[in-house]
Amino acid sequence: MTARPLLMLDVDGPLAPYVGSPYRRPEGYLTHRVDSRTWRERQRAAGVRNPKPLRVWLHPGHGPALLALPYELVWATTWKDEANEHLAPLLGLPELPYVDWPSMHQGDPDGLHWKTRHLVAQAAGRPFAWVDDEIEPRDTEWIAAHHPAPALTLTVDHRYGLRPADFAALTYWAGRIES
Repeated sequence: MTARPLLMLDVDGPLAPYVGSPYRRPEGYLTHRVDSRTWRERQRAAGVRNPKPLRVWLHPGHGPALLALPYELVWATTWKDEANEHLAPLLGLPELPYVDWPSMHQGDPDGLHWKTRHLVAQAAGRPFAWVDDEIEPRDTEWIAAHHPAPALTLTVDHRYGLRPADFAALTYWAGRIES
């Protein structure tokens, strides 16, 4: 039996939409307050004495919809292990493997997103889909040139998060590579 493709899943944007001012929660999303240690550390480093928990918008239907996809889910987010601690229970997801970034937000000599090379290495030659709100065409082109298996890059609008058309595209792509 062939392994299912990996679904490398970013959080901020695809699962937890964010917008500028005024703050408007997208329809169907619920507001959660998450007491993330990484968030607290960043806020304290910025001079905030008593940081409030991070406000996160999550759609309750996304967990079941992700589990119904023909993929192995992997967190590909700066949340790293905290995605399992704080977000998976709210979405109804089991504990998932996560990319343990060796470094985050570093520049790339070819102008790629800082995640791109790491995700190709993490996929280790397996088919994968990457869902993020910051994917650029050069990332897609680089993956196509440097990854030996099929790969899909799916850019999600950070204001709305994953939508039904995104789930349909993921399902369609996985079905095409299995045939």
